Amino acid sequence: MSILDKFPKRAQRLGTRIKRYQPDPVKQQERTLRKLLRRAAPSAFGQYYNFKKLLRSPQMVEDFIDKVPAHDYDSMYDRWWHMTLDNVENVSWRGRVKYFALSSGTSGAASKHIPVTEDMLRVMRRGALRMFINLPRFGLKPEIYTKGMLMLGGTTSLKAEEGHFLGDLSGINASRIPLWLRPYYKPDAEICRIDDWNERIEEIAKNAPNWDVGFMAGIPAWVQLALEKIIEYHGLATIQDIWPNLTMYLHGGVHFEPYKRSFEKLVGRPLIYLDTYLASEGFFAYQVRPDTGTMKLILNSGVFFEFIPFNENNFDLDGSLLDKPEALTIAEVKEGVDYALLISTSTCGGAWRYLIGDTIRFIDKAKSEIIITGRTKHYLSICGEHLSVENMNEGIQKVEEELDVSIPEFTVSAVESGNFFTHKWYIGCKPLANSEQVRSVLDQRLKDVNDDYATERASVLQDIQVKVIAPDIFYHWQEKQGKMGGQNKFPRVMNKEQFREWEAFVQQHSVTINI
Repeated sequence: MSILDKFPKRAQRLGTRIKRYQPDPVKQQERTLRKLLRRAAPSAFGQYYNFKKLLRSPQMVEDFIDKVPAHDYDSMYDRWWHMTLDNVENVSWRGRVKYFALSSGTSGAASKHIPVTEDMLRVMRRGALRMFINLPRFGLKPEIYTKGMLMLGGTTSLKAEEGHFLGDLSGINASRIPLWLRPYYKPDAEICRIDDWNERIEEIAKNAPNWDVGFMAGIPAWVQLALEKIIEYHGLATIQDIWPNLTMYLHGGVHFEPYKRSFEKLVGRPLIYLDTYLASEGFFAYQVRPDTGTMKLILNSGVFFEFIPFNENNFDLDGSLLDKPEALTIAEVKEGVDYALLISTSTCGGAWRYLIGDTIRFIDKAKSEIIITGRTKHYLSICGEHLSVENMNEGIQKVEEELDVSIPEFTVSAVESGNFFTHKWYIGCKPLANSEQVRSVLDQRLKDVNDDYATERASVLQDIQVKVIAPDIFYHWQEKQGKMGGQNKFPRVMNKEQFREWEAFVQQHSVTINI
């Protein structure tokens, strides 16, 4: 009997014990910070900020927040992490960094080099194991745990440089799959090593009938493209024709609702969906209760969290962090407030008070359950409308419902309109809808969910502009940028320069519909 054959009963027993034991979030976080400071004390960063003295302080958390400055990627890299690329040891964490995750997020900037340590890989594996221990709460049949797991990430063919390797974080993780899990992991190692995304998907499609898949995981856009390719390759009605045991999809990184309709058409029936918060910097949260849209923060697995109120006191109009922002601990947060996330962690080769760029909101503070509401850089407020990605997702979802369409991709930017500004949208829609109808429904919904937007639309913010295009155009753009598959996501909000390039690309590759 394999490990996964025994998993359901063992997980259920362990899950019951965990449910009975409800640790104090504040104490969990204090213990986590203490362990981090102790482990990193011998590093150059730990010596510079005198972690040994902080460990002796009766107000360790408060002194840590006061003495160590907040960092974004640029400041952390310029001051510290650049040395790890030169194979310097003990920079901001103990030891030498062997792997670097290349991540540009959705900003379109040059690739970031996120240090990936052995400690980071252990933390992520531990988070994944805890998530799987919790799965019996979702009502999965015991036999599903022995089925294959389709994981669509980056290539495991990492780029070797002097003393280290570069690649997508998902590819780095896939290259380190435990031996006991490899028989269940799909695609196999040979396919995972293929660099070219289209070639890899071709091989996945060819081999798909040989696998009995029960779970899928990956960025929704790439999983959807893979399912479409498999169905087309074998002339199937739905993916159920070859994977009748497909039951659960684990997603994260983007708002899933725009993809849900398309997924259920491809699969042939509803799946069990589980949301995860997995970033290039670590595994932070996962959904623990079915029929909720929230995720529980992992508070005792190597990450100390701080929460900066996402407002004009702490961020400028471009979403950049101001000096000496107000940072709160888990004890001080409130429900219903948007916070930018700061992390201090062994992941990333030692990240200290590091702004990862996401905004979150506590839905249930007692359970430490959150939702992701957007990005610090990905919102529109050209004249005070404060339009968040969460607002945008609500608007797009309303369009889908009202017009009975699927909108897997969209992007928007602020553009000049005479002496004023407007928001210009490109919306990937299946089937193609009437642009004016989309504009009307979207604009009204945004007014309904955001009072600031409604106010500005009645004054200085001009009528929004909407162009409906085929979703494939978005994927062709990603291919041109070299960002197919893995953890790559299309930017929901573009800056002026990005948007100019995007519009030129669209004009060359599509015919918009304006009926």
